[in-house]
Amino acid sequence: MTRTVVVTGLGALTPVGGDVSSSWQNLLAAKSGVRMIEADWAADLTTRFAGLVAVDPIDAGMDKAEARRLDRGQQYALIAAREAWADAGSPDVDPTRLAVVVGSGVGGVISLLEQYDVLKERGPSRVSPLTVPMLMPNGAGAYIGIELGARAGIHAPVSACASGAEAAAWGLRVIQEGRADVVVVGGFENAVHPLTLAAFGNMRALSTRNDDPTTASRPYDLGRDGFVMGEGAGIMVLETEEHARARGAKVYAILAGAGMTSDAHHIAQPDPEGRGATAAMKLALSDAGITAKDVVHLNAHATSTPQGDIAEAQAIRAALGADADHVAVSGTKSLTGHLLGGAGAMESIFTILALHHRIAPPTANIVDFDTAIDLDVVRDVPRELPSGDIAAINNSFGFGGHDVAVTFRSA
Repeated sequence: MTRTVVVTGLGALTPVGGDVSSSWQNLLAAKSGVRMIEADWAADLTTRFAGLVAVDPIDAGMDKAEARRLDRGQQYALIAAREAWADAGSPDVDPTRLAVVVGSGVGGVISLLEQYDVLKERGPSRVSPLTVPMLMPNGAGAYIGIELGARAGIHAPVSACASGAEAAAWGLRVIQEGRADVVVVGGFENAVHPLTLAAFGNMRALSTRNDDPTTASRPYDLGRDGFVMGEGAGIMVLETEEHARARGAKVYAILAGAGMTSDAHHIAQPDPEGRGATAAMKLALSDAGITAKDVVHLNAHATSTPQGDIAEAQAIRAALGADADHVAVSGTKSLTGHLLGGAGAMESIFTILALHHRIAPPTANIVDFDTAIDLDVVRDVPRELPSGDIAAINNSFGFGGHDVAVTFRSA
């Protein structure tokens, strides 16, 4: 018998809010989290802005002594996990039936770079003994698992910008396979650094709208010129419906299905026909036991790159066919920037809340709509979603050709 998996807890630290509630309200209000980087090191960069977290981890409640032991991305993930766990009611679960799946695109890359500077400037003896735990991509998941006492497995998918959504997909599988009753899933990223910004900039992947950063991320606009880097974390608590009902937990939505494919096309460019993305969405629908007619909302990957937005739009149309006409498509990176490995988790939370509150968040900064995008895009203001049993998809794609689609159903 297939086990129904529900979402009972949400946590987030994002460019638009210090928790889930503020992130959601600011998203609906189309309040951008993108701003100029004030650090001196940004002055010579081609792109000098990013989607920076709205609240510093210390201001979000993290102890200073604890923070010194963690990579900043791990701080984001722990803050979000604590919120999600509390939101779920701190489930009383057998540790051997509790698992963690938290992914990242690059892990503690800034900690690695900072300690390399220490090595060069001050010598080997001054390198922090915490460097390895801080740089490990699995570090955040490990710390969350240690704190919660999870013994059913701790996993850390690393699939570039699809990592957070892939974590949700693997969490679904862990429960369906009967390995756990509760799984904490999500993704995080902290990669706003001169090296990464320079590297992405030299790939011509980033927007260069330094004169107006809040409008730089503009999915589906003819003037889009690249993505905006972001940072933060999103964490969800998944559990079997039986376990959630037995303890009287609130249920936000059902995690109904997932599809994971790959392009095998190019290390950084999407398949121009979107074949892998199309297959991932179709798998996510069939895995959920639903059809395109059931889908009313889709949170698109929509990074604001010229090629990527069109390829994804073609894939959505190919996967949903004529039923795409009644799907409200949101590109929330227009307000948050692109959280890389954290994007799929944060946007899964936005998709869940859209179903829970029956409202699709807006896509901002569309001035001159690209008619090559044959989709019903929610623009500027939120849009009400229909009542009844409805479904939504969250898309996440990553360098290397990773394609992940996750399907949620209303509870």
